[in-house]
Amino acid sequence: MAQQQPGPKRPRNQGAWGFLWWMFLGVLLLWNYFVFAPHANPQEPIPYSVFLAQVRAGNVSAVRIAGDQITGTFVKPYAEPAALVARISALSQQPAPSPKPTAAPKATAFQTTFPTTQGDPHLIALLEQHHVIADVSSTTTPWFVQLLVTWLPMLLFLGLFLWLLSSLGRNQSGVMSSFGRIRAKRYVPLMKPVTFDDVAGADAAKSELQEEVDFLREPKKYRAIGARIPRGVLLVGAPGTGKTLLARAVAGEAGVPFLSLNASEFVEMFVGVGASRVRDLFRQAREIAPAIVFIDELDAVGRRRGAGVGTVNDEREQTLNQLLAELDGFDPRYDIIILAATNRPDVLDPALLRPGRFDRQVVVDLPDRPGREAILQIHTREITLGPDVDLAAVAAATIGLSGAELANLCNEAALVAARNNRTAVTQADFWEANDKIRLGAAHPRLIDPQERKVVAYHESGHTVVAWLTPGADAVQKVTIVPRGRALGQTEQIPAEDRHNVSRGYLEARLAVLLGGRTAEEIALGDISTGAENDLMEATSLARRMVTRWGMGEIGLLAFHADEQQPFLGYEMTQGRDYSEATAARIDGDVERLLAQAHERVRSLLTKERSRLDTLAATLLREETVDAPELERILGAATLPKPDVVQEV
Repeated sequence: MAQQQPGPKRPRNQGAWGFLWWMFLGVLLLWNYFVFAPHANPQEPIPYSVFLAQVRAGNVSAVRIAGDQITGTFVKPYAEPAALVARISALSQQPAPSPKPTAAPKATAFQTTFPTTQGDPHLIALLEQHHVIADVSSTTTPWFVQLLVTWLPMLLFLGLFLWLLSSLGRNQSGVMSSFGRIRAKRYVPLMKPVTFDDVAGADAAKSELQEEVDFLREPKKYRAIGARIPRGVLLVGAPGTGKTLLARAVAGEAGVPFLSLNASEFVEMFVGVGASRVRDLFRQAREIAPAIVFIDELDAVGRRRGAGVGTVNDEREQTLNQLLAELDGFDPRYDIIILAATNRPDVLDPALLRPGRFDRQVVVDLPDRPGREAILQIHTREITLGPDVDLAAVAAATIGLSGAELANLCNEAALVAARNNRTAVTQADFWEANDKIRLGAAHPRLIDPQERKVVAYHESGHTVVAWLTPGADAVQKVTIVPRGRALGQTEQIPAEDRHNVSRGYLEARLAVLLGGRTAEEIALGDISTGAENDLMEATSLARRMVTRWGMGEIGLLAFHADEQQPFLGYEMTQGRDYSEATAARIDGDVERLLAQAHERVRSLLTKERSRLDTLAATLLREETVDAPELERILGAATLPKPDVVQEV
């Protein structure tokens, strides 16, 4: 397999910068502690008049006068009298502190405010008279202190800003520099890389991609004849069909590095970041060329520009513009192939799909029966299988499943076997896992008798119509055990893979969809909400028959009537390609097809009422009826009649 390389190493200077930041933080905390922490021997604030009284009493030993502040020490500890405290509180309109039973604390140092407005010319003489040591300091702040206070914060911020700019310019792996870089996962081939042998069910896609492998192996052969290999290959297919696995297999076959990322990694909230990441991606690819760059979910960044109404996503559109420019600016000296995958090619910008960019589209279809069997063999290599396991039968019963769903089927079968304490996976485990994937997990049984009866007749209606209608898919099982979001299920499996279907098959499909609702009308005389999904699917199928396939009375006209447009308001801005009168005729044709199908089903179920009642009673008793029991109750199934096949 392929292995992801470790990410880029952290630069050596990143640890030094972290140490400096921690040191700066420690110094700042120490400075805050020494400045703001309470110190021993605090200075007690006293009124100026009290200060003068203590000087005259000979209780002041030394003072220091700095501007309008006077600080000093007492000869003996001083405590303010309670009367003085109450008087000061009254003057400041604040309640006096409640008296405490303990003695008032005595202060050894004091501070007071010098009345600089009127001055006190007798203060110095008073201090000299009572032998108080006086120290008068200058009020002028030193020049270097003013410089630090004024310019130091600005210089610090300026230095930090210049450092960030220099880091961004050097394109280092810091926070700011890494914001515009793409984090693509790089895989390199090891002893056992992923190859085309590990991909099954996509033979057509592998044959188309083989040319890309040959070019990466022997580019001189193509250049000698003047050929130019397609540099952009778009893998188109339903989810789970193996597009990413195919891209890795191309890299494994060619033996070159493989860069993988999701298109959503380009787009950020800041305009310009996505474009920078696109440039960085192609720079990395040029450094390791020859290489393969794989962009998954391309529609996340390559959606049509200018579609719909409302605000425009400038960041996504600028990212797309940069991607288009990089695809145009390929240097022929570098052997780089861009592989991209999407399951929504209809939403991509036309400029992205023109020749010279993604000029080759490889369709990855759902696997056919031999492909499904090969996929099952790959995914059961590490699973212990029992002697009764028939992978060919499992492949025949899993029509329409993708490779990812088949891998999930194998894993679910192994889980079922382990849950039942078996040492090997049996065929029954595969059937149980298939039911869980197709129908959903089983829920508790229905308890209400009336609800059970409604569900039983509903599913019996589907089954009887499918069993007796020529051209309908064969019924494998019918149950009234709730699974997933449904209260009951009628499981139909086509006899073979279909790429074209006939009008007879579509009419039979309409009849089967309406069978449950019609059975409720006939047997119960009432209808329920259980046919909601059936009616929606039948209406959608009938509309496609009229608007796409020319199977209505309106004739051989095709319209985009029910196309699901992902862009808000795009259809409104582009207009509709048919008139209101034509729209009314389309609605009439759809209603007519549904009415005709409903009438055929009513006639059939009325005629076969006894079979309908017998099957419903069996379901109420057994809850699940499989194909052999259905043949005993309903007789031999009606064989499909030959019909002219029409392409859809």
